[in-house]
Amino acid sequence: MPSRITACFQALRSRGEAALIPYLTAGDPNLETTFAALQVLEENGADLIELGVPYSDPLADGPVIQAAATRALSRGVTLGDILQGLRGLSLRAPLVLFTYYNPIHQLGIPTFVRQLRQAGCAGLVVPDLPLEEAGSLREATQAEGIDLILLVAPTSPAERMRRIAQQSSGFIYLVSTTGVTGERATLEQRIPALLQQLRQYTSLPIGVGFGISTPDQARQIALWGADAAIVGSAFVQRLAKAPTPAQGLQQIAHFCRDLKAALQGIGTPQH
Repeated sequence: MPSRITACFQALRSRGEAALIPYLTAGDPNLETTFAALQVLEENGADLIELGVPYSDPLADGPVIQAAATRALSRGVTLGDILQGLRGLSLRAPLVLFTYYNPIHQLGIPTFVRQLRQAGCAGLVVPDLPLEEAGSLREATQAEGIDLILLVAPTSPAERMRRIAQQSSGFIYLVSTTGVTGERATLEQRIPALLQQLRQYTSLPIGVGFGISTPDQARQIALWGADAAIVGSAFVQRLAKAPTPAQGLQQIAHFCRDLKAALQGIGTPQH
């Protein structure tokens, strides 16, 4: 039986659509708004949703997401609060938790993965976990039916790219640019070549993230052959800058609809 993430991509591919994967930082501006935002995103076109756990030393995150994490931590938001709150939600869109490894280590892998399943999460991204050290977590998530999604950097050598592709499940997260997350005016022109290279090693869907901030950019990513566009800072910024949480939710609803509209009618990717 395919995982929830695999089934989602299969359904999208049959309709000729690329997936939209918005990212939010949990607890910014507060957890109540975060949980409401997850529902809003699902209702307005999100196919999967990535939820970031605020962390004090987020190596992969740019200034927008770092600032959101700092605000959430200053309000005392914890991994336990997030997982507990997610239990009360009923989302159709597969939810992917994005967390650094230290909170997992503190809880212990078995406890963390069990709580992840109880929270209804379908996937997990751990950006600071090297491939060589991912074995225990991969076994534990696999046993609970959760996909461990690994990242491929644009600087990854071919052999390492191949090994990451073999060990990832659900989809592969292709980082579009060196550096950290954040909105960028232009897309990296090497993305098509990276997608083509990665396709040699896997039949898994490939999601592209880091630097996608407009509907046109999301559509270009899909036209280049990606199965998903992952959009983070642009969503986090809209929630953070809005005068009130309610207005922030309205803004991300409109933005989500515009992004999803851009990803429809792409045609079935030729893999």
